[in-house]
Amino acid sequence: MTNIKPIFIPQSVEYCIIEAPFACLGLQTELVQESLMISKIDYLPLGSVGLSPGNALAKVFENQCARYFIDAAFTFDLPLKPTGTAHQQKVWDAISGIKAGNTASYGEIARGIQSGPRAVGWACGANPYPLVIPCHRVVSTQGIGGFMGEDNPGFYRQIKVWLLKHEGAI
Repeated sequence: MTNIKPIFIPQSVEYCIIEAPFACLGLQTELVQESLMISKIDYLPLGSVGLSPGNALAKVFENQCARYFIDAAFTFDLPLKPTGTAHQQKVWDAISGIKAGNTASYGEIARGIQSGPRAVGWACGANPYPLVIPCHRVVSTQGIGGFMGEDNPGFYRQIKVWLLKHEGAI
């Protein structure tokens, strides 16, 4: 009989929940072609039952979030699972260029990528990586605009206001 050693194979998908000053963050990591990547970030209500980070990437995310909550100018540097349509990716790339403390309107983003403001809004609403791809920095010409598909004051808009205040944009 040969001595066979077990091989450690990480779970392909893991989820954790960490507290943030404004809510909780749900983080899904996924093994993609043998690389661990973030595949989704959710905003969850305060009081959501925490699930400790179960892998190194989730711990890096937690640490980077802590740095951002101390210094709004902190820039996230995390591997994100490629996703979205070509148009969504153009919008998300444009949004990623907006620095903390600044905002851009849906129309400004649309002009920059030769699109329409509504299409930019839909792409913002489909962003699977809020906070890391800062769609909260995209605003309406008549106010802060919607957030994550929510047009009226509610849970997600409260998060957008918190983030923009934290960054000094409002």
